[in-house]
Amino acid sequence: MSCLDTLSDYALRSLGIGERLLPRSGISLCEQATLIGSGMLWNIYFGMLAVIFGFFAANGVALAKNAPQRAVRKPAEWFIFLFRGSPLFIQFFFAYFLFLALKQRFPALDGLTDAWIGAAIVLWLNTTAYSAEIFHGALQAIPKGDAEAADAYGFSGWPRFRRIIWPTMLRLAWPAYTNEAIFIFHSTTLVFVSGFPAVQQRGDALYYASYFADRTFNPFVPYPILAGYFVLVTLCIIGLFGLVNGRLNRHLPQARRAGKRPVFLTQVFR
Repeated sequence: MSCLDTLSDYALRSLGIGERLLPRSGISLCEQATLIGSGMLWNIYFGMLAVIFGFFAANGVALAKNAPQRAVRKPAEWFIFLFRGSPLFIQFFFAYFLFLALKQRFPALDGLTDAWIGAAIVLWLNTTAYSAEIFHGALQAIPKGDAEAADAYGFSGWPRFRRIIWPTMLRLAWPAYTNEAIFIFHSTTLVFVSGFPAVQQRGDALYYASYFADRTFNPFVPYPILAGYFVLVTLCIIGLFGLVNGRLNRHLPQARRAGKRPVFLTQVFR
């Protein structure tokens, strides 16, 4: 089988499209790279959902934690403490059995125990907690003079938040938030070892890498391929978030704008 045939048969196998049987003997490098790349589609799906929904949820939780009302502030503080204080793997474990109990009580919630919904919810809540703490720290670090200048120009309420407070918060938080986005994409590998099953062997990248390591008795081929894919995804995140970072700091001189990069970004683009 040529590499083009392998791509045609296995490129979308993780989505249930193409050849269903996995190669069992004479496994080639192309088959390993193709199937692990196919599984990466799920890792990208989990990571993108967690980052997109987590960004907006984290902004709300950060504002709630910063609220003067105790009834609003305390639930946000406990939410952040719960998800930051427990390992992500344990969160997967407990969430699966919680969703299983909910499914038995409410049959309409059947999809919660599927990885594409249940695991995505856990990753979303986890990154929301970490990102909310980042954004809350940025809120606390906003220079007092910025708020006073906004008051002097007559900004108040929603216009004050939208035009002054929120953009400043994002500028301060973005380097740390970029690292959190990278971390949550890497954390998607835990879905394979969590309680959420892979339906009809439609697993993520680690699922296929583990399969080939077991079949070939040589982990030094599939796992470096897996790492290479994650390096490519990380570079894409760095590039995309770097563009946003440049947009947020477009008013700064070029020398100061470069200093706003995350540490990891500075090392890569130096």
